[in-house]
Amino acid sequence: MIDLLDLQKHFILTHLHEGDIAVDFTMGNGHDTEFLSKTVGESGHVFAFDVQEQALASTSEHLKAVQCPNNYTLILDSHHNVKKYVDVPIKAGMFNLGYLPGSDKKVTTMRTTTLPAIEAAIDLLDSDGILNIAVYPGHPEGDAEGKMIEEYLSSLSRFKLCVTKIKIVNSPTSPYFFLIETKAKK
Repeated sequence: MIDLLDLQKHFILTHLHEGDIAVDFTMGNGHDTEFLSKTVGESGHVFAFDVQEQALASTSEHLKAVQCPNNYTLILDSHHNVKKYVDVPIKAGMFNLGYLPGSDKKVTTMRTTTLPAIEAAIDLLDSDGILNIAVYPGHPEGDAEGKMIEEYLSSLSRFKLCVTKIKIVNSPTSPYFFLIETKAKK
């Protein structure tokens, strides 16, 4: 059976390398931040966002425990404010939408900030860059968020970006993800 998390990382590794800049738009407990940090190495940098202090504390502890390089900036702010903190092109970005794992599930990502965050991420994306957006349709906001994202992404020019959706077809409430890849400059 396909492991969606492994598949997401596989695609990101085709674009992200040592020394690159990446963004974890939804840091959660820091697992995507860890992956990005270890991939870009000491000469790269990762910016990670979350609106919950619990996420920032959990991520900070996790990154120290797994001995990530000191190449990250943890930001207590909404992902839609990314351009206040990041003013350079990025090679990769990860969105893991929904709620903080292990939380009371009262705080979730919301359409009102997710779409502006995705628009900003696309604008920051370097040539031969990639964004991964994991969607969790098992709760009402997640389902609505996924539909909104698909509608928006389907309107983007295929001559500038390649947008792919990967979904388990016979499991309608299972997570799925979108990949947004920029065309490499020649």
